[in-house]
Amino acid sequence: MIRITSVMPQDDYKLALVFSDGKAGVFDAKPYLYMGVFKELLCPSLFKSVRIADATIEWANGADLCPDCVYLETKFVQ
Repeated sequence: MIRITSVMPQDDYKLALVFSDGKAGVFDAKPYLYMGVFKELLCPSLFKSVRIADATIEWANGADLCPDCVYLETKFVQ
């Protein structure tokens, strides 16, 4: 199972990520920000509260994302 090992919030609701396989890239969270609990993340300070939790990322409001889905939607840096 792929794990997220590092997360850093970026401008425009993007996250710079590093995964357990050593790959690094950028995940665009904007498509999620209009659904359910993720709407709260439109608040910039809440979006920046992202942290590593178990194998994935989580925000202060309890929202989290499946690490496999995040991995599949990340644009990797060459």
